[in-house]
Amino acid sequence: MTFPGPAGRLEGLWKETAAPRRGCAVFAHPHPKHGGTLHNKVVYRASQALARSGFETLRFNFRGVGLSEGRYDEGRGEVDDFRAAMAEAERAAGLPMAAGGFSFGAATSLKAASGDPRVETWIVAGVPIATESGRAVPLPEAPALFITGENDRFGPPRDVERWLGGRHRLVAIPDTDHFFEGKLDEFAAAVEDFLSAFPRASAPAGITS
Repeated sequence: MTFPGPAGRLEGLWKETAAPRRGCAVFAHPHPKHGGTLHNKVVYRASQALARSGFETLRFNFRGVGLSEGRYDEGRGEVDDFRAAMAEAERAAGLPMAAGGFSFGAATSLKAASGDPRVETWIVAGVPIATESGRAVPLPEAPALFITGENDRFGPPRDVERWLGGRHRLVAIPDTDHFFEGKLDEFAAAVEDFLSAFPRASAPAGITS
């Protein structure tokens, strides 16, 4: 599918749910300059888990990636791309909305919509707080799941835990890295477990594994 973006048409893939529908979701891919696309395996597994949990899910390519028009804008225009994807998901499936992304996509999603009242829950994977992309990233206001690999050097679990300050759930998956290598089943299970309580959002804070 394609849909309107601020720099031209954006390419996306829409995943319908076979479960009772609970809303829509938007999930963003990692850094465009490091091979990130909507086909990234973490993004794919997140979209599958969201769909199994009842969310009609849009994953999309940022500007200049794949068939999306425009050029890479160092994270600035990509924030607007994410907002355009939110508008498309809301148009297609209605609210409530789940939002999030992986790595660069995680940071961009939070910059785009951390305080957006349409978003009632977040799935944030590998937030890169130790990198340029992760600077000045706001915490979401809605209940959120943050997932990181135990050995993630771009967003070490203890650094993420300090940053969250107990406000959201953090799952650190043992024996894996930023890309959840060899642990994608555990990653997907963490997403589905968190969403099983949606929209109730009293998840305990702190690190779990």
